[in-house]
Amino acid sequence: MNTKILIAAHKKYQMPTDDIYLPLHVGAQGKDSIGFTRDDTGDNISSKNPYFCELTGIYWAWKNLDTDYIGLCHYRRYFTACKKIPKTEDERFKIVLSSNDVTKLLEKADIIVPKKRNYYIETIYNHYKHTMFIEPLDETGNILKSRYPEYYTAFENLKHTKKMHAFNMFIMKKEYFDEYCTWMFDILNELVQKIDPSQYDSFHARYPGRISERLLDVWLNTKGYKYAECKVIDMQHVNWIKKGFSFLFAKFTGKKYSKSF
Repeated sequence: MNTKILIAAHKKYQMPTDDIYLPLHVGAQGKDSIGFTRDDTGDNISSKNPYFCELTGIYWAWKNLDTDYIGLCHYRRYFTACKKIPKTEDERFKIVLSSNDVTKLLEKADIIVPKKRNYYIETIYNHYKHTMFIEPLDETGNILKSRYPEYYTAFENLKHTKKMHAFNMFIMKKEYFDEYCTWMFDILNELVQKIDPSQYDSFHARYPGRISERLLDVWLNTKGYKYAECKVIDMQHVNWIKKGFSFLFAKFTGKKYSKSF
């Protein structure tokens, strides 16, 4: 079973040693080499990285990789099969999902996704509304209603559920990956024609990448494909207190996020 898991990166960083992983320099166009495969070769949208984020790597894989399964993780965020998470970054790299782990998970399902993230006090739609500009997400719903009405019910469910498969992370069978990319990029390409990302500052201009996170569940829930959930680890410390405070501040004051945490 030929599988490649892209590691989206924009700078040189420690990488797993398992051959299943492919470090990919996303947004590489016009940038100096960092020693990784670049997303500005072949058929690519590398120049759109300021808006599409890691999706430029997903697009590159869709158009240029020939493999049975394709996945994506981030240079500071990976899947793991371990329950206990070590304290140091070096130790965490030792428990990143291995080839054998992937094989076992794919015996249960054709798609691997992160365990759902729970926002507890509000729905996925309301969280986006409080922290980001809601117009692009609402327009996404309009596009689905017009072009892909069979997905609209699952999109509307974002207004009722508090859980989602986050981070644009997955490993999936190539035929599903092709189907998902065809659908997702068609929606996003129309969306950026209707709402120009450049009208926002650099943080909020990345809305296509964020909306695609929400679209993964819309696609999964509509298609009904069987998937397996896998734990995700951050390689560096996450300040959950600061993150939680920013979340509550946005919810109760109406002040949008201005940076990542």
